[in-house]
Amino acid sequence: MKRRQGWLPKTMLLWAAALVWALLVAAASRPQWLGEFTQLPVSGRDLMLAVDVSGSMKEKDFVIGRRRVDRLTAAKAVVGDFIEKREGDRIGLIVFGGRPYLQMPLSFDLDSVGEMLDETYIGLAEENRTAIGDAIGLALKRLRQYEHSNRVLILLTDGVNNAGSFAPGTAATLAAEEGMKIYTIGIGADRETARRMGLFFRRFDLDEKTLREVAKRTGGRYFRARDTNELKEIYALLNQLEVIERDPELFQTRTALYPWPLGAALLLAVLLLLLRTGRRVMM
Repeated sequence: MKRRQGWLPKTMLLWAAALVWALLVAAASRPQWLGEFTQLPVSGRDLMLAVDVSGSMKEKDFVIGRRRVDRLTAAKAVVGDFIEKREGDRIGLIVFGGRPYLQMPLSFDLDSVGEMLDETYIGLAEENRTAIGDAIGLALKRLRQYEHSNRVLILLTDGVNNAGSFAPGTAATLAAEEGMKIYTIGIGADRETARRMGLFFRRFDLDEKTLREVAKRTGGRYFRARDTNELKEIYALLNQLEVIERDPELFQTRTALYPWPLGAALLLAVLLLLLRTGRRVMM
């Protein structure tokens, strides 16, 4: 019995298979379309935020609206608003209790920094102790990578250093030697503020003397936040940090093109498979 000829000559099928292979190789090379360069908005500030998440931050002696909230919730609200206004700055986030943790490395992505702040919670870093000196040390380690920037640490706490390897004074001295400025914020109601708010005042250990000394050694300032309004005013003042000039950073958009040769290869391979199957059926 005489076999019927296929739809396509064998030579043409081989050329089509070779084309599929070439398209797959092209896709594997991940071709890209390079767009125009755009300049990123850069102000020259590298800000590291260090937020206390120890157990004492549970104290509900702050008010937002008419709702009584704990210190960490108040800090999140105010610091989150501060972050949103810092476009052009590179911001990082450290949380600390008995140990400091890098929650977010320095980044221009302010939305991600804000999200990481929202995800922090009391007890995230050893709830019952406070390592202020180690938090400063970790900030210095991360910021020293940027030698030609205006390096600033803003540290917020309601406690006293009672854990860690570094004393706050020692860490501040190292920071000063490397040109890092530290602003410290002591948070929590005092007796008069608690009475005015109708709250029962509970004494807590805030080492204002050490916080003042840390700020002084590095050329920064110490602030005291007894209520939400004072905390907002402090961060409004911090928004006025001096700006330095830095070379603009350029960003080039890139569009991946590999889906096109990959799609064409898959489509052609399916077509060849159908033709081969049809050829066998017709034999």
